[in-house]
Amino acid sequence: MATPCLPAGATTGDSGGELSSGEDSGDMEFPQSPDAQASRSLGELFEKAAEHLQGLVHVASREQLLYLYARYKQVKIGKCNTPKPGFFDFEGKQKWEAWKALGDSSPQQAMQEYIATVKKLDPAWNPQTPEKKGKETNSGLGGPVVSSLYHEETIREEDKNIFDYCRENNIDHITKAIKSQNVEVNIKDEEGRALLHWACDRGHKELVTVLLQYKADINCQDNEGQTALHYAAACEFLDIVELLLQSGADPTLRDQDGCLPEEATGCKAVSSMLQRHRASKLVS
Repeated sequence: MATPCLPAGATTGDSGGELSSGEDSGDMEFPQSPDAQASRSLGELFEKAAEHLQGLVHVASREQLLYLYARYKQVKIGKCNTPKPGFFDFEGKQKWEAWKALGDSSPQQAMQEYIATVKKLDPAWNPQTPEKKGKETNSGLGGPVVSSLYHEETIREEDKNIFDYCRENNIDHITKAIKSQNVEVNIKDEEGRALLHWACDRGHKELVTVLLQYKADINCQDNEGQTALHYAAACEFLDIVELLLQSGADPTLRDQDGCLPEEATGCKAVSSMLQRHRASKLVS
């Protein structure tokens, strides 16, 4: 997400919120409006609440942590601007849905709700009391609760395998690996998932097209019997579902639980498309 434009020569201060022009303004002071002062005070209280949250994990429910996570993101980034996580990222989807649900809520409202929840978790909390520094606590949401954000796992370049490049949508690397025959297009991971499964799971339509061009098995099933069509349907990628069907994907294949791709989705448009193709396939 692009950062706001700053005035020429301006730099962000250590607080992350104030600006310095880069010139010495001397002793001159400019009065702040009541609204500006209130906004600054709210922001400072919010940061203290985020810091205090580190020690409250043991009394916070998962629902409360998700609630706080969403509001922190709304304050720091704004409206949800990331694609829905893949089918396997259950934790990531919960966080994304909590953030997405806030819509266009203002940062001020999000800060107020965040602070109120921290106060509810610890009614005796005094923002004026300095926080004790200690070991970071894990939220159970994938990272320290210092901001109730989670840290994405960082994989060093030399440690990456072909599935990591697939998740990253690194089409050039995957194409070269397949062309050089260093990687077989239908290679599977330990769960029986092929590159096509992963590309569909992450919504990488262009990569799906490339893999199909290199003769990826469109009806390949993982260890649970699910095809790429199951994955694309579950993640509600209508354009990829359509691409797979046009390329010969079989909508009548069931997984080990007996579920059809159309039964793996909550999206009416996806399920309707799959039902139509399945019906036409049965008739033919």
